[in-house]
Amino acid sequence: MKNNPAIILRPGREQSVLRRHPWVFSGAVNIVEGEPVDGQTFDVYDSKTSWLARGSYSSKSQITVRLLTFDQDEIIDESFWDRKIRDAISFRKGLSEIQNNDAYRLIHAESDGLPGVVVDRYGDYLVCQFSSAGAEFWKKIIIGKLMEIWPCKGIFERSDSDSRLKEGYPARVITLAGSPPPSLIQIRENSLQFMVDVHKGHKTGFYLDQSVNREKIMAYCKDRYVLNAFSYSGGFGIAAAKAGATLVTNVDSSEEAIQLAKDNFLINNINDGTEFVCEDVFNYLRTCRDSRKQFDVIILDPPKFVASVSQLSGGARGYKDINLLAFKLLKPGGILATFSCSGYVKPDLFQKIVSDAAIDAGRRARILDYLFQSPDHPVSLSFPEGLYLKGLICKVD
Repeated sequence: MKNNPAIILRPGREQSVLRRHPWVFSGAVNIVEGEPVDGQTFDVYDSKTSWLARGSYSSKSQITVRLLTFDQDEIIDESFWDRKIRDAISFRKGLSEIQNNDAYRLIHAESDGLPGVVVDRYGDYLVCQFSSAGAEFWKKIIIGKLMEIWPCKGIFERSDSDSRLKEGYPARVITLAGSPPPSLIQIRENSLQFMVDVHKGHKTGFYLDQSVNREKIMAYCKDRYVLNAFSYSGGFGIAAAKAGATLVTNVDSSEEAIQLAKDNFLINNINDGTEFVCEDVFNYLRTCRDSRKQFDVIILDPPKFVASVSQLSGGARGYKDINLLAFKLLKPGGILATFSCSGYVKPDLFQKIVSDAAIDAGRRARILDYLFQSPDHPVSLSFPEGLYLKGLICKVD
């Protein structure tokens, strides 16, 4: 007997669910029983009506159900959310990489078994994103549990991502509990300090997923001239300066980002050996090429160039263009640290793009390290889509 409304899949479309992938796409659905309510818990059955999983329904997204459990005896109720939130927080307590930080990701959506729910810690505040129908449906319960499990000054919502709009919900930027966060929150990341704008900054305010990579970059920057392209609030540039770079040039097209970067250099007591350029990065790189300017280290951390499959070809050209320019600007023995945060650009494709860029630039380069998102942004083996950030550290001959 079915206790929840039911979804019955088309014949042969149960394989991904059996592999515990958390998404059921609309094309796999044969029958939707009951009266669908967005966010409501539905049971998923194969074409022979054998129970498979249980999750949250969405009428507007191409992802009809985001699965929450593969255990038929597990009920989706308040205790479920309590248990899953505690599990996610417990996982972070075991990560040595973030023990010296007071800002990191507490809940990473599907990879923590909580589809559409992102929670980031910034000092005494939590910043959340609710980007699925199920997350929105259970939001009050989730917020109540967070306040109970992780006492903080306030919980702020930054639900302004494209994925939320695809689920049919408007953007929301609002304080959900406690006091509203200040305009800037100062955080600690290992030996570095940053001011974070959680109200209007990128993502939830800061690129927490680059924490480990900022630490790794420091090993290549001592006594080097470093270009920090797409610098945003200065993260990689500050890491380079703290590591002993002789000069760090930070380039970003946003005046607000440049000003925040200047403030962040100051709070880290870095007063010399830095410069800031407010300009389109592509234009700046071309100007450097034309003037034969060269760098010892170039860091490329661009925004997402590919937000959908239809953008893949154009986005790949964008990645190739900036890496081609970077290879031309590196001195012999120089270091390129290059990234893509586009989930549709898989690691092997990204490596091919960078390789093609090196060939077209007439440079020989070797990979010193493969970089990925910090471990507080884990990747579930059953959800490879959770791996979105990838990078390479290359040495140029």
